[in-house]
Amino acid sequence: MDPRLMLSLDGEESLAQAVADGAGMALGLIERRTFPDGERYHRLVTPVEGRDVVLLGGTVSDAATLELYDLGCTTVECGARSLTLCVPFFGGQTMERAVRPGEAVMAKLRARLLSSIPAAPFGNRALLLDLHTDGIPYYFEGALRAVHLSARPLVVEAIRAAGGDDFVLACTDSGRAKWVERLANSLQVEAAFVFKRRTSGSTTAVSMVSAQVRGRRVVIYDDMIRTGSSLLGAAAAYRDAGATSVSVVATHGVLPAGSLDRLRNSGLIDRIVVTDSHPSARRQSSDFLSVVSVAPLLAAALTP
Repeated sequence: MDPRLMLSLDGEESLAQAVADGAGMALGLIERRTFPDGERYHRLVTPVEGRDVVLLGGTVSDAATLELYDLGCTTVECGARSLTLCVPFFGGQTMERAVRPGEAVMAKLRARLLSSIPAAPFGNRALLLDLHTDGIPYYFEGALRAVHLSARPLVVEAIRAAGGDDFVLACTDSGRAKWVERLANSLQVEAAFVFKRRTSGSTTAVSMVSAQVRGRRVVIYDDMIRTGSSLLGAAAAYRDAGATSVSVVATHGVLPAGSLDRLRNSGLIDRIVVTDSHPSARRQSSDFLSVVSVAPLLAAALTP
């Protein structure tokens, strides 16, 4: 029996199967049901005793986070030799620090919860993909070792395909400028970003574009797309500055209900490319939203 075993959160089975196939692992079975009061039941059907178990699933919701925690604890308590939490999307990461008194730092609290999973004899680790800030792995505590994976190879390939031979690599605001500038240097293209000024307590306006984009294609990169408000503001600024087209590449496509339609109907963006790190992106794949898989990247990280 192969000592390695893949388990999946509910709704993440297709990605888990692709990663398992790439890493040469079996995908185990989990029995699930929901009681009338909403309480959830889980049972590990495939034995995990003495095995190196990978539990794949993002903390895309409170329910998913608790399922990751519950299954992680159960896996260790049932005798797994080691436990790897493979988390393609780490929810709560944009709230990585408190800005105002009394704010809950969700990234730290989620990390603390997962860190409290009992330690397997050969250790626990968490594989995290393209986090919003590099400091988040340091929120994990105790026996759990956090590893920050980069989707850069997938991102670079998608950017080249979207931009063609001559394009400007751009970002939504100056906060991501250094990251995008490093990426632009490696691609040997020009970088651009927008300056914003706050017009009220809840709104901002673009005041300047940093680079000459007139008559050129623009590819915007960001680590994630949620509602797309910042993305639309930046795309409008690049279009107003004379860009012939605007495409978007992002690692995580969160895209809650209505967001993708809003982006498509704006007429500002030609196409969007994201990975399948978030199940929402997988569900909404279309001619406008292209989805590339992180399965080979995750499989490589799990292959001895």
